[in-house]
Amino acid sequence: MLLTVLLFKQVWAEEVRNTLGMEFVLIPSGTFVMGRTESLKALRAAFPAFEDWRFGPLDDELPSHEVEITKAFYLGKHELTVGQFRQFLKESGYVPESIRDKTGGYGYNKDYDPETTVKKDAFEGRDPKYSWENPGFPQTERDPVTNITWNDAVYLAKWLSEKEGKHYRLPTEAEWEYSCLANTKTRFGVGDDPESLSAYANLYDQSTAKNWDKWKDFAQKQSDGFAFTAPVGSFKPNNFGLYDMSGNVWEWVSDFYADQYEAGKALDPTGPKEGELQIRRGGAWHTWSLYSRCQYRNWNTATTRYTLVGVRLLLEK
Repeated sequence: MLLTVLLFKQVWAEEVRNTLGMEFVLIPSGTFVMGRTESLKALRAAFPAFEDWRFGPLDDELPSHEVEITKAFYLGKHELTVGQFRQFLKESGYVPESIRDKTGGYGYNKDYDPETTVKKDAFEGRDPKYSWENPGFPQTERDPVTNITWNDAVYLAKWLSEKEGKHYRLPTEAEWEYSCLANTKTRFGVGDDPESLSAYANLYDQSTAKNWDKWKDFAQKQSDGFAFTAPVGSFKPNNFGLYDMSGNVWEWVSDFYADQYEAGKALDPTGPKEGELQIRRGGAWHTWSLYSRCQYRNWNTATTRYTLVGVRLLLEK
């Protein structure tokens, strides 16, 4: 009896949607150069409005090094929305950290008076009146959720994994930067020109600067009509089909912070094994273009909650 063995190649969907309505885009494996490859002199020339001292802290983007992402993965097409987070809380019974610890989050206060307080800008907190539901400005269900701690994001990934029998997690810093660059070698993954970024990102532009006049010299020249967050997908996607990889809200990643990378080629790096600070990437609606580059690194403690910080999840294949 002749047995015929048929070998089938696994075909993966380009996009998938989960039970919370979160959409994920397939990101191929590949190799890229992680970290800043251009000199501080070149950066200063590209961002002439910024004082020299602002470029010193950028040394944590060094040394640039080759990284290989050996396995394809799915990354959130959009940042987690208010509506999706609301559904997660309803189904899971989870209480966000800002509410559970009774200290609240941060919010925008339009009546803030800089002459009578030591607070910076017009953000205030922690205050129990602010949370994921109230960052001090109106949001739709399609806007990215804010005031989410790293711990909140990790719990969301764990709950989704258990619910669906899949493996959700925060992306590593390397996976995030690789996805932001999207097979380019540019500052923003969509080009080098800070002004051209306005078509792809909700940043600190003229719409936002009207509320923070003292920073107007750093604002994008254009006005996108969004003074605060914008509904996800309001701007153009990058080459991988990912939206808002720059701007809208900062996104937590899984790595602990170290003030420099390890030199040499790395395979699927996961960062330091321990630390006191977590990395966030991508910039937000109140972020200047210098800090919205794919290579830029920011950090906070795992319990930090803020009007500029949200999350984008990764789903393993």
